[in-house]
Amino acid sequence: MNTHTLFLRTLRPVAIAVVAMLACQQMALAAQLTTVKKSIVVGKSTSEHQAMTQPKIAVTDLSYDEVIKEHFESYEYSGKHNSNSSSRSSNKDSDDSSSDSSSDHHRASGEESVKYESGYQTTIDRGELRKFTADVKGELLKSGYKLVQGKPWTQKETEKLYDIIERIKQGDFAGADYVLFGSINNVNFSRNDTPIQGSNAFSHMLSLNLMVEFSLINTRTYEIKAAFSAMGEGSDMKMSNAPGTSLSLNRSKVMQDVSRSLGSVVAQEVQAQFSDSSSETVVEEKETVLSQ
Repeated sequence: MNTHTLFLRTLRPVAIAVVAMLACQQMALAAQLTTVKKSIVVGKSTSEHQAMTQPKIAVTDLSYDEVIKEHFESYEYSGKHNSNSSSRSSNKDSDDSSSDSSSDHHRASGEESVKYESGYQTTIDRGELRKFTADVKGELLKSGYKLVQGKPWTQKETEKLYDIIERIKQGDFAGADYVLFGSINNVNFSRNDTPIQGSNAFSHMLSLNLMVEFSLINTRTYEIKAAFSAMGEGSDMKMSNAPGTSLSLNRSKVMQDVSRSLGSVVAQEVQAQFSDSSSETVVEEKETVLSQ
């Protein structure tokens, strides 16, 4: 056996081992690429599924109850009158004399009465406030929720304003999976003109606090998925150097601040309390990596 043949026999096992090692590496790399591709597909399908199953929410205008107390006065007059009259006359003539006589009689009677009442009459005014919900809707859209427009309340029978189930059944919120119903609990508008100690200056502040109670209701099962109260706050302040100065405070700015702060709180509470079962699907992919 010559030296060349011996060298080839020695090199052959090494070459086989190198080829086997390269084949194993190629298989491992192919398995990793397959895993990455599956992860991308799974992630894409999961995001598409969540986008398709994202719940649709209808946000109602804010309902309110206002007790109105009004002073009233009323007068009621009634009267009854009777009158009788009679007259009598006679005339007598002769050759020597003539005479005339007459008599009148009149009698009247009557009754009159006047009834007076006064007091306070209390009524309850119900309706929907067409304000302060634009920023609520905007914040929910920023959070990824889909919104649909519901029908505003226009009926005269205000007793049914709070009957959300009946309003759902009659199609006021068609296409919505959930209804976010808000009811105003308290409104406090105030203006304060306060002297600043140690100076002749005055501070003038206009403020508004709005407290609203919300319920998120499933339109199919009528289940309450979230319930909370939220407060919107806004104010505008200016300074003056003389008492009695007439200043105009920015009422529009105050209302804008209230709307924005209310929308932010509502979106936070909905995110914290609400989770839709249709978007809670978790896709798990198990991969088996062959090693050698």
